[in-house]
Amino acid sequence: MKTLYRPVKIGSLELSGNLFLAPVAGYTDRAFRSICAEEGANFSFTELVSAEALYRNHARYGLVQEDLTHSSKSTDEEARNSNNNSASPRLRVRSSPINSSFNLVRRGEKEKYYAIQLFGGESESIYKAASLLAPLKPDAIDINCGCPVPKVVKNGAGSALMKNPSNIGRIVDAAVRASRESLGSIPVTIKIRSGWDSSSVNYAECARVAAEAGAQMVSLHPRTRAQNYGGRSDWAHIADLVTRLSVPVAGSGDLYTPEDAQKMLNETGCAAVMFARGAMGNPFIFSAARSLLDNSEESFDNNHAGVSFSKRIETALRHLEMLAADIGERTACLEMRKQFCAYTKGIPGGAALRDKVVHAETIEEYRNIVIDYVEKNR
Repeated sequence: MKTLYRPVKIGSLELSGNLFLAPVAGYTDRAFRSICAEEGANFSFTELVSAEALYRNHARYGLVQEDLTHSSKSTDEEARNSNNNSASPRLRVRSSPINSSFNLVRRGEKEKYYAIQLFGGESESIYKAASLLAPLKPDAIDINCGCPVPKVVKNGAGSALMKNPSNIGRIVDAAVRASRESLGSIPVTIKIRSGWDSSSVNYAECARVAAEAGAQMVSLHPRTRAQNYGGRSDWAHIADLVTRLSVPVAGSGDLYTPEDAQKMLNETGCAAVMFARGAMGNPFIFSAARSLLDNSEESFDNNHAGVSFSKRIETALRHLEMLAADIGERTACLEMRKQFCAYTKGIPGGAALRDKVVHAETIEEYRNIVIDYVEKNR
C-alpha cells in the first residue's frame, strides 16, 4: 500500500515528511516546538509575531546591531537608536538573553526546519520586519491571514486580510522581496481561512492572489473568521484548493488523532497536515501519525494512545525546564499552567491535579504535585 507519509517541497525547501505543527498563540513556544520535532514534526511555525513590533524594536527580539557588540547600552536604548535608521541595520543575534520576545522567534534546539510567522496589515511593515530576520536563519517566512483575535483583526491583520485579497498580494510580494534581498530567497508561505464569514467565502481568490505574488505554500484552516474555532471545519475547501493551485496546500482544522490526519490526506489530496489544538499537550501525535501513515492498517484509539502517564508527565516537566531556561523560572511556571493542563487531559484524577498545578510557582512545586499525585494513585 502506498504510504501517506511523503516528502514536501516548498520552493527551495525540501522536507522529508508532511506532518507540520501549526502556530498556536500561547502554546507553540520554542521549547514545545523542539519537543514536537523530537516526536517527528517535520516543519513548525512560531507563534504569530507582530511585524511592526519587530522592526520598531528589534532588540527586544534578540537582534542587535553588529557595531554595538561591546556597547554597554541597554536593549531598549539599542532599539531606539536603530529605529532611526531608514535602511535595514546589520544585525547579529544577541547572546541568549532570558527574554520571551527573543525566544518567540528563535529556533528550537531540536527544530530542524521552522518558519517565523509574521502578522501585519501593511506591506511595508512586513517588508521591514522580514528584512531583519537573517541572523535567526529561518527556513521560511509565513504570513498570518487567519488569526481571528480582535486585537489582531482591528489593525487590519490576521483574518481581516481575507476582506482585501489585493492587500494579501501586496504583503506577500513585500515578503518575497525581503526574502530575495536579505534572506537568500527562502520561501514565503501563507496561512488563510475560508473567508471572513459565510457570505464571503473567498479562500480560492485569496490563495490565487498569494500564489501569483510568490507564495510557495498555502495553508488553509477551512473555517471562516466568524466561526472562530466553533462548528466543523469544511475539508471540502481544502480539496477544492488543491485542484486550483500549483504550489503545495497544507490542511488544518479538526485534526485531533492520527486517523484524522490519514482521513484528511485521503479525502483532500493535500500535501501536508498541520496539527494545531490536537498537538497541545500531545506532541506524541506526530510519532503516532507517522506510524499510522506508514502502516495504514494500524489504528489508534485516541490522542494519547500508547503513551504512558509517566512519559507524558516526564515530557511536561522537561518542557517546563526548557521553557524556564528561555524565559526564567517564574514566568515559565505561569506560562506552563495551561500547557500542563493539556498534558494531563483525560487522565484519572486529572481535574484535582490541574487544580493544584494552576497555583504552582516553581519547578519544585510542579514536581512535588506530580509526586503527590503518583503516591495517591498507586
